[in-house]
Amino acid sequence: MLRCVPFICNPFQENTWLLHDGREALLVDPGCWNTAEEHRLEAYVTQHGLRVVRCLNTHGHIDHVLGNAWAHRRFGLLPEIHADDLELLHRAPSIGQLYGVPCEASPEPTSHLTDGDEVCLGDLRFEVIHVPGHSPGHVALYCRTAGHLVGGDVLFQGSIGRTDLPGGDLEQLLRSIRTRLLVLDDAVVVHSGHGPDTTIGAERRGNPFLQPTSFR
Repeated sequence: MLRCVPFICNPFQENTWLLHDGREALLVDPGCWNTAEEHRLEAYVTQHGLRVVRCLNTHGHIDHVLGNAWAHRRFGLLPEIHADDLELLHRAPSIGQLYGVPCEASPEPTSHLTDGDEVCLGDLRFEVIHVPGHSPGHVALYCRTAGHLVGGDVLFQGSIGRTDLPGGDLEQLLRSIRTRLLVLDDAVVVHSGHGPDTTIGAERRGNPFLQPTSFR
């Protein structure tokens, strides 16, 4: 059975996700910023006897990659990210200086996530869905059999990702959501990069950014 466990991290209140089946785990968007956040995640991994097997970044913004270097030291994992977000990943330390949030340089990925890739977690399979707009290389991870989507900063409860950062594009983001995410079943649970979970159906019906008259 798939478990999707959030750890709220760093000054941006980012959701770091640990996806596991009771044996192995995927670490998604490690945002751990200090030792307390690192120890909290480590304690969960130890308590449940998990082996963390991959480190995945939905995109390259600083709040989602702050813990990449720690994940490499702690679990021996190199991050995996879409190639179109490599520039953002490389710029994270300098962006951190602007925000006053120290960010250690991320290890360089040796493999990249691309649309249609399959990420395995035991018997579970996650499809990589390219959903640009919040950032050029943003991806979501969709487990069809379990009905869960780890969506990063694309779709939130009652909102969508911001597009005023470098590489953001509002029209592209809305197109990504409508053509790649809203085609999923209403019951699919969306685990976002910030804030609470939601469902595809709830956002299709009530998200003000996704209604027919939005942005006309």
